[in-house]
Amino acid sequence: MLWQVTNLWQREIRKVLEPLDLTHAQFVLLAVTHWLELHEEETTQIKIADRAKTDPMTTSTVLRTLESKKLVRRISHETDTRAKLVKTTSEGQKTLKQAVKVVEDFDEDFFSILGGKRKDMISGLQILSRK
Repeated sequence: MLWQVTNLWQREIRKVLEPLDLTHAQFVLLAVTHWLELHEEETTQIKIADRAKTDPMTTSTVLRTLESKKLVRRISHETDTRAKLVKTTSEGQKTLKQAVKVVEDFDEDFFSILGGKRKDMISGLQILSRK
């Protein structure tokens, strides 16, 4: 059932992000990048991957795509030659603001059927994600 619901949710989230020319992975990594910018001193690719719980190579590939869309900038780290710092651009922040709105609206609608059980579902998923 989890697999079926996940596939349904992913298919529908793809539809709401498509007009913004974002995949779900791009949205997540753009959001994580911006969140880290607001809360951390340095926003490195590895910190983004850790926070998003994504594979570092996949993260790098997605960030390269976001860079080609001019939504982020990747710059060399001053002291660690292996690291890249990532910054959202003003266009990236604008796109993210739009994407957050459509994703939050979609999630509200998608999960509204659960009513009062929504908090229990979220709590259960949080427990499972710590395994």
